[in-house]
Amino acid sequence: MQQFTVPQFIDVEDKIIGPVTTRQFIIMLSASLLIAISYKLFDFSLFVTASIFLILIFGVFAFARINGRPFHLFVLNVIQTLRLPNLRVWDHAVVMAEDKHRKDEEEMVEKHLALPSKGKPVVSRLAELSLIVDTQGAYKGEKKEAKTEISR
Repeated sequence: MQQFTVPQFIDVEDKIIGPVTTRQFIIMLSASLLIAISYKLFDFSLFVTASIFLILIFGVFAFARINGRPFHLFVLNVIQTLRLPNLRVWDHAVVMAEDKHRKDEEEMVEKHLALPSKGKPVVSRLAELSLIVDTQGAYKGEKKEAKTEISR
């Protein structure tokens, strides 16, 4: 069976001039080109101001890293997040307002549909049934009072 070498460190950029990578060299080259164009177009004070601004912007894009990733990838991720947010943040105030509105509606429905109470509350027979099961049927339970129904 053949053995193949597995490439490692695939995220490391190639260095071309000392510690400068190809991407950094191209960014510095484009900054130099824009500075040369601004030298021809502007007077000296505006040229110096524009040059400082361009050096700062292109320097950040060439050399700054955020969380170990190049700055231009950070900017692209920020733009993508602003355009298509995938994170849904829970707004507590909205949920509380909806919950309060729902409770108000339920109270109104209960007021309109409230049935008159029959007087005596329903008693749970769980304890009695448990006693019947525990005594294996020896205890028969309490006899219920016979209901008298009035027919109309």
